[in-house]
Amino acid sequence: MSGNNTRPLDLYWYLPTHGDGPYLGTDERHRPATFGYLKEIAQAADRLGFKGVLLPTGTRCEDAWIVAAGLIPLTERLKFLVALRPGSGTPALFARHAATLDRISGGRVLLNVVTGADPADLAGDGNKLGHDERYAQTDEFLTIWRRILSGEPADFEGKYLSAHGTDISFPPIQQPHPPLWFGGSSDAGIAIAAKHVDAYLSWGEPVDQLAEKIERVKKAAAAQGRTIRFGLRIHLIVRETEDEAWAAADRLISHVTDDLIAEAQNGFVNISESVGQKRMSALHQGRRDRLVVGPNLWAGPGLVRGGAGTALVGNPDNVAARVREYQEIGIETIIASAYPHLEEVFNVAELLFPKLGLSGEAAPAERSWDVEFGRGTRPKVAASAS
Repeated sequence: MSGNNTRPLDLYWYLPTHGDGPYLGTDERHRPATFGYLKEIAQAADRLGFKGVLLPTGTRCEDAWIVAAGLIPLTERLKFLVALRPGSGTPALFARHAATLDRISGGRVLLNVVTGADPADLAGDGNKLGHDERYAQTDEFLTIWRRILSGEPADFEGKYLSAHGTDISFPPIQQPHPPLWFGGSSDAGIAIAAKHVDAYLSWGEPVDQLAEKIERVKKAAAAQGRTIRFGLRIHLIVRETEDEAWAAADRLISHVTDDLIAEAQNGFVNISESVGQKRMSALHQGRRDRLVVGPNLWAGPGLVRGGAGTALVGNPDNVAARVREYQEIGIETIIASAYPHLEEVFNVAELLFPKLGLSGEAAPAERSWDVEFGRGTRPKVAASAS
């Protein structure tokens, strides 16, 4: 690996629209996902220099589109990666939503296509399709959606969806449409990525394992005459020393019981249809003694948390080195999270940004005094003449 990797890297943060707290597997010190709390996280990420935020979807989350619409006017530069679930609405409806949100945000909207889901979520949305059929439906959905936003004739008659004479009066700022992001490890998912999306996301697998998957996606995209960017969705536990970082990791799962692990893993392995989820679970197989799955790569969150189940754990130098290894295989964007998200957005920005060459918070135009906080004294002020 090159020691001086200067490739561009974007770092995004995560909005916990399902709630937050310092521990997994317990309600102790739980923080509800109030709009005020989400606003604090988004504004901190915006001010600190994160490129954007990911908003998840699911029956246990606040609606991603509405939260994004509420936060966009309260931020300045932050991009919003909003979950788009094809099976929960028509392509024309979501095309209008995307165009409007892109316009009112000044072009700060990205769409994360979510085809896989918890079976309970799918049932709640009335989606009765099996795994491969959902991806076939997604193919039809994105074909129509892209045509509408690109201003092309959208006439389409498919097995699952149709659209005739659909157009859009208010086009998006980003042309031909807001960028599409997507994650899917199955053959059907990779085929969708190759045909339709701009950026492919993967959860944090070991570098060599992820490199193999990236090559599969690249080849599939090339067969479609396309190229794709790549991003990594992972947790970050960064502290000044290795010991502090690993202690924080242990503390995060200190309330997780064996019964809770067994219940969660049964759902991930035996109930979920997600190939990516099964790949996450296979890293540790629900065992506490198998959580270190690579250099500084820890699978503790995946014991009970669905989706992103791994974290990079360590001091700033070591975590930065691991990030550079992912860059070497093609990763251009890191979508990070950590618990609790408000405090940890500062930890990551203050400790990791300098090691990655990322610019942090802009210096204020003026200072009331030009010494560092806690050192020196305030400038003398002339006594009042009164």
